Amino acid sequence: MKGRIHSFDTFGTVDGPGIRFVLFMQGCALQCQYCHNPDSWEMNAGRQMDVEEIMNEIEPYLAYYQHSGGGITVTGGEPTLQAPFLARLFAECKRRWGLHTVLDTNGFCEPNHAQELLHVTDLVLLDLKQMNSDKHITLTAQPNDRIKRFAYHLNEINKPLWIRHVLVPGWTDDYKDLLELGMFIGSLDHVEKLELLPYHRMGVYKWQQMGKVYPLENCPTPTEQEVVRARSIIELGIQTYQPDGVGLED
Repeated sequence: MKGRIHSFDTFGTVDGPGIRFVLFMQGCALQCQYCHNPDSWEMNAGRQMDVEEIMNEIEPYLAYYQHSGGGITVTGGEPTLQAPFLARLFAECKRRWGLHTVLDTNGFCEPNHAQELLHVTDLVLLDLKQMNSDKHITLTAQPNDRIKRFAYHLNEINKPLWIRHVLVPGWTDDYKDLLELGMFIGSLDHVEKLELLPYHRMGVYKWQQMGKVYPLENCPTPTEQEVVRARSIIELGIQTYQPDGVGLED
């Protein structure tokens, strides 16, 4: 079995705890208007690699991952599209080195498809893009029902969660939407951290290289004050369910 790989980073520091080997998988069912890796959408592109080839890429840097409390993170694209392959990879990383495993996902996956993968996953980074269903379709070309089901499944199996939300002015910063996001987070019992990620334009050049029109050409990056405002609204929503949940790590 081989996986389709977009790229990898041997010294990741923002996709889970510690220093991490970050594997970007090829293929995604969503087409986010602000995506910084639109070249990862196509399922049949990318480099085909087997588990042993990836293990060989990890091994030279193993000491950094182990000593920092890091490990391996798979992201995308959308990694759950290749769940059986990644289940084998994670299982081998654990068997051989005891590495900490992180799944960074948009959650657009039926739980039964990812059961084996989740069994060998230590932490899930769940990207909740927009809680309003109609706005989610406009933003990503897909509804969010499946994502919500996946989140509730993670809660049922007691899987540790970090929630990620990209703050995009005019798209994901509406008061009602942020409050609903907080309430949804508050309904989950195993959220350890909330990462509010300011929208950036670092991937615009990829849209240009691919001959695609960038939909958010006139969208500004949020100010620090806007980020603080958004977080306070989300925390207000969390309080609805978990009065003590506002202490989530930033």
